[in-house]
Order: sequence, then structure tokens, then C-alpha cells
Amino acid sequence: MFDKVLIANRGEIALRIARACRELGIPTVAVYSTEDRDSAVVSFADEAVHIGPAPAKRSYLHIPSIIEAARTTGADAVHPGYGFLSEDPDFAEVCRDNDLVLVGPPPDVLTRLGAKSEARRLMAEAGLPLLPGSTEPLASADEAQRLADRIGYPVIIKASAGGGGRGMRVVTDPGSLAEAYRETRRDAEALFGNPEVYLERFLSTTRHVEVQILADGFGNAIHLGERDCSVQRRHQKLVEESPAPRLPPGLADRMGEAAVRGALAVGYVGAATFEFLVEPGGEFYFMEINCRIQVEHPVTEMVTGVDLVAEQFRIAAGHPLTVTQSEARPRGAAIECRLNVEDPDNDFAPAAGVIEEFRVAGGPFVRVDTHAFTGYRVPVSYDSLLAKLLVWGPDRESALRRMERALGETRIHGPGIKTTTGFLERVVRDRTFRTGEYSTSLVAELTREKTPRTDDRTSDPVGAHT
Repeated sequence: MFDKVLIANRGEIALRIARACRELGIPTVAVYSTEDRDSAVVSFADEAVHIGPAPAKRSYLHIPSIIEAARTTGADAVHPGYGFLSEDPDFAEVCRDNDLVLVGPPPDVLTRLGAKSEARRLMAEAGLPLLPGSTEPLASADEAQRLADRIGYPVIIKASAGGGGRGMRVVTDPGSLAEAYRETRRDAEALFGNPEVYLERFLSTTRHVEVQILADGFGNAIHLGERDCSVQRRHQKLVEESPAPRLPPGLADRMGEAAVRGALAVGYVGAATFEFLVEPGGEFYFMEINCRIQVEHPVTEMVTGVDLVAEQFRIAAGHPLTVTQSEARPRGAAIECRLNVEDPDNDFAPAAGVIEEFRVAGGPFVRVDTHAFTGYRVPVSYDSLLAKLLVWGPDRESALRRMERALGETRIHGPGIKTTTGFLERVVRDRTFRTGEYSTSLVAELTREKTPRTDDRTSDPVGAHT
């Protein structure tokens, strides 16, 4: 394995990685910005190194500071978590040049799959179904206009280097396409340092279903089932569950097989998520690949019993997969709710402050991944994710009832603090969600409605614990 691992991230994922390392017997180094000096992972890790001020560009995204922290502490591997530098091929190359093992795919794979339009082209060659659209970056607004006119409206313009639900615009008519093209290019340059964009048909009523895969350096690859991630606001996920409810028979296996085929075609090594859009009739289309561990990876861990982060480390250390396809079959049902420091009544605007009460749920088959604690000052400089609340049940209905109970136990209070907890209770009790026939439009529908569409079997009022 490794002598020492530097965790190039913060928040709950940094603590999650540190815990996996402790179970594997690997010493850890946490890096932290000035604003995160009192964070949980700083206390938990074996060593901690200050790498800069609060702005991410001067700390968590500052490659020289991270490499220097690894060298001075004697780390021989770096785990980037998700976000920040996790899919940056330049960072992967710098790690390699400094004799550091990056826990993730090699730089050339990150380069090819990091450009979403290039990933679309590669997956089309591997036989994965794609929505009509471009497989190369668009050269001009006129090219975008011609393509949109050919495939039909609505269309969506996306940043080729984008991610996290940012850098995209839906266009419903020809008159607004040129301006949307220019604005998306500006956003792409500002957000990702790359102005390239591509275009594809937009499905207004669809489901977002993703497949978790693992691949080692010996030509082995498996999928570990699917996750439904359709409950989203601003293209960012709030609720994830596995298995995806009410998929047509055999569809999940076909999607899993397609993901494995795509991974093997590009020589992928490590953990990845293949994201698909699924239409009501069961047709599915490849959307993109996330070349890292996902925020929602615990959902898959709950139903398969596979420690995905530990597998990442074993793969990066040059070992074959420890689990076969037949051993990775999901059991039961798991649901994850993201407890974000946001105000659902104000378009999910950030609502940070000092947490004076922090009580999360417990009990059988409940998992909470969090870096928060009573007295924690929520930083304003970073992502709003505060905790991930997960439950498992032998079937979806039992998991839903367990999640209702767990959300009801959660108490997060403090001046200025608002969270998504109460809104998530409303989602879990919503009739459409309970049927499993929901789509990516669910959050928009719920935020427009003043009267909750609660399940008839639920008589308790919707809680407001934030």
C-alpha cells in the first residue's frame, strides 16, 4: 500500500478519506486553508499543513502548495476527493513528475474524458447511445444555430470542461440561441478556464441515472449498480437512491454493461461514474463521465457493502479488484439526502453562520457523513454541503420510512443558519416521489406549490428543523 497519503481536499470527503486510510493503516496528511484551521479533518489526520488563505485558488487549487506539503511531510500518494483538483490532468501530471501517486485515472485519460464533447465522441465509438448533438466543440454561434435547427428545440449548451451543474443554458427557440452561446462561453471561461462549449438536445422530462464503476490496471472492470439522482436544483443533486425505482426490466443491467464497455474502451483505471439520461419509455443516453469519487458514493456502498475509497487506494497501489461482478450485486435500497446550508425559500441561496446545535440521526442502518459539529462556523468560501444523511432498508418503502424518521431527528440551529432538511422531508413525503415516477423537474414543481403533496399514509406535519 502507501507509506503516507496527503488528502488534497476539505470538508466531509476529506474526513471520509482519512477514515478509510486509518482502517487501512495508512498515515494521513490533511491540508487546510486559514478558514478551515479548526476543521474536523485537521484534528483527525496524523499531520496537518496550512496551504494558504481562504480563497480556493490560493489554497485547495494551488498546486505548488499541495505538492510542497506532500514533499515536506513525506507523502507518497495524494487523494484528491471530488471537486477542486480531482479531475485536473495538469495536477495529475505534476504529481507524477514529483513521484507522487495520484489516486485516480492517469493524466491522459483525464485529458480525454475531461472535455465533455471528446468524451461523447469516445463513448459513441464504444457503442454507447448519445442524444443528438455535437461531438466536437462548437466553432461559432452560426454552427450552433445550424445544429440546433437540425436536431430541434429545446437544446442545451454546455461547457466542454464543465461540471457540478454549472456552465450550461437551455435554449427553447432560435432567437435566443446566439446570445446563449456567447454567455455560456463566457461562463465556461470564467468558471473552468476553457471557453469551449457543445450542444445537445434537451429533454425536459427525464431521469438522471448514473452507474458506478471500478476498473483496475489489469483490464478488469465492474459496475456496482445504478443511482437515481433526479432530485436536483440548478442541475445539482439533493437526493440520490439505489436502485433507481421503476426502471424497465433489464435496463439497469444494460446501462451497467454500457458503462463497463466505455471504461474499458478508454483504458480507465480507478473509480468513475457514468451519467445517463433516461426517458419515460426506457431509452437511455450517455451524458458524461465523472473521473473521481462522487459525493453520493455512500449510496452504492450501502447497497453493495463495497468500500469504494478503499478500493481506490488498492487500485492506485497496483492491486487488482478485490470484488467480482457477481459479488457486487446490490441488496436492498439506500437513499441519501444532502443537508446543505441553504435557504430553500430563497431559491436555495447560501445561509451560513455558526452552528449552535448540531444533532444528527442515529439508529439502525443510518449513516451520516459530515465534518460539522456544534460550534462549527460554516465557511462562506466553499460549497454549501454540510452533511450527507443515508439510510438502508430491505426495500424502498422501508428505506423511505427510515429516511422520514432520520430527517425528523435532525436538528441544525444557529444564527443565520438555514438548511435543506425541512425541504427534504417534503420531498420524501411527496406522492410523486413515493411512487418512484419522478423526474428532474420535481424540485421545480415542489417549490412552485404552496400545499405539500404528502403521501396519504403520512399524517405528521412536514418538519422544519433548520
